[in-house]
Amino acid sequence: MKKALEQYLAQSTEAAPLAVFRVFFGLMMFASILRFWAMGWIEKLYLKPDFHFSYYGFEWVQPLGIYTYGLFALCGIAALLVALGLWYRYAILLFFLSFTYIELMDKTTYLNHYYFISVLSFVLLFLPAQAYFSVDAWRKPQVAFQKIPRWCIDVLKLLLALVYFYAGLAKLNSDWLLEAQPLATWLPGRYNLPLLGPWLEQTWVHYAFSWGGALYDLAIPFLLLYRPTRKWAFALVVIFHVLTRVLFPIGMFPYIMIVSALVFFSAGFHHRLLSALAGWLHLPKAVFDNGRVLAWAALPRKRLTAGVLAAVLALQLLWPWRYLGYPGELFWHEQGFRFSWRVMLMEKAGYVNFTVVDLQKGERFTVDNRAFLSAFQEKQMSFQPDFILEFAHFLEEHYQQTQQRGDLAVYAQSYVALNGRGSQPFIDPSVDLTQHRRGWHTKNWILPFNDTIYGL
Repeated sequence: MKKALEQYLAQSTEAAPLAVFRVFFGLMMFASILRFWAMGWIEKLYLKPDFHFSYYGFEWVQPLGIYTYGLFALCGIAALLVALGLWYRYAILLFFLSFTYIELMDKTTYLNHYYFISVLSFVLLFLPAQAYFSVDAWRKPQVAFQKIPRWCIDVLKLLLALVYFYAGLAKLNSDWLLEAQPLATWLPGRYNLPLLGPWLEQTWVHYAFSWGGALYDLAIPFLLLYRPTRKWAFALVVIFHVLTRVLFPIGMFPYIMIVSALVFFSAGFHHRLLSALAGWLHLPKAVFDNGRVLAWAALPRKRLTAGVLAAVLALQLLWPWRYLGYPGELFWHEQGFRFSWRVMLMEKAGYVNFTVVDLQKGERFTVDNRAFLSAFQEKQMSFQPDFILEFAHFLEEHYQQTQQRGDLAVYAQSYVALNGRGSQPFIDPSVDLTQHRRGWHTKNWILPFNDTIYGL
């Protein structure tokens, strides 16, 4: 096995697919930052709210006030430099750090594709994406290579395949397959769409989309990897993601997945794509076709690179299964739900009231959540237990500091509806949440789910 691994690592391939991936990734990220800024979301999500929900262990990551705009500017500039391949190593490091910091500033904005971008940009730190069709390669012939180790392309394919396949596995549950939920809840709301609208109210369409989505996610990595089906698979990728973009407000993610899927195509395809791009920009592509090979043995810090990337892939393989360590229904308690490629699997709506009790004075009062949270933050908090716990601790600290109160208890009265079911009590109202610390341990103050969802 060791010999086979050594033989695999010694294999080389054209660098063109990695160059195309770098260009499109950088451009898509630059467009995403511009869109985020233009929509006014920097102020709405990060500057206006007085309180921000944090990830456990990253409480120190907070918005930077007016300098938050500077952070986004740095992130956008870094993305553009990545696309150009200019000062690539510094640019991709700056992009990874700035983008990840942005996503850590408030847990309310969590989306699977933001996590995907952070993971992808971290992987790109260790790949020679500047070796071909880049400003760095043009300025410094010593870093210019026409061929690179094959694994540099394969690691991207494997990461994309994992995202799709795990998203498909997550759909193998009774709500998705037998009840067509949450699509049966969402799709009728798009009845006003031209042409598609009337169809989206049909029950059979809900089931067709549910089963089709699960089969697509499970099969598409293999269809893209298999050359005879690759073109048809890419057509499916385009249709699937354009359709999801039309039906759901999920931003740039569909376009990111479409351009990322190009990495599965042959080097010849990417050379033609780069030739067209070079012609449009009036650039001499031939200058990069130097025949030089960047061998695995010549890579600096190759053992560190191999170890880090192996750890990243192992984490992506294993981390989504951590939910098995928690009792109860995952969709209900959400312990182990994030960072596991579970995409658009549930529709939850909730309502939560907090009661603060001054144990010394015997006083109690109800909190107006809107005094501290935006409407979006309050909505997200209402059905996510770790949000509820964090806000309870914030309320304790806030009233102790601003009203010089002593020992306080905070109770939550909460109801949540999941995937078309009626509302059910969510948080044990007799539990003082200030007595429970944040962390990854089981939250036994979440009330049981009065139903069963079968599947993974």
